[in-house]
Amino acid sequence: MKKEEKNKNTFIVKIDHQQNATWQGQVVWAEEERVERFRSALELIRLMDEAMERSGQGSLGEREIV
Repeated sequence: MKKEEKNKNTFIVKIDHQQNATWQGQVVWAEEERVERFRSALELIRLMDEAMERSGQGSLGEREIV
């Protein structure tokens, strides 16, 4: 995929606190001005993955790592 074809997703993650060996906080999807709260690091990754699918980039599992 060429550089000009790539869409960018910007996520701002705010960790409020750590409990039960994981993070709790909020993530902002900058391009969509959307804020979601998360209760674990796994939930954070899932939220980011869903956002990437919505933007047409495919899921994290489908992306090519460069």
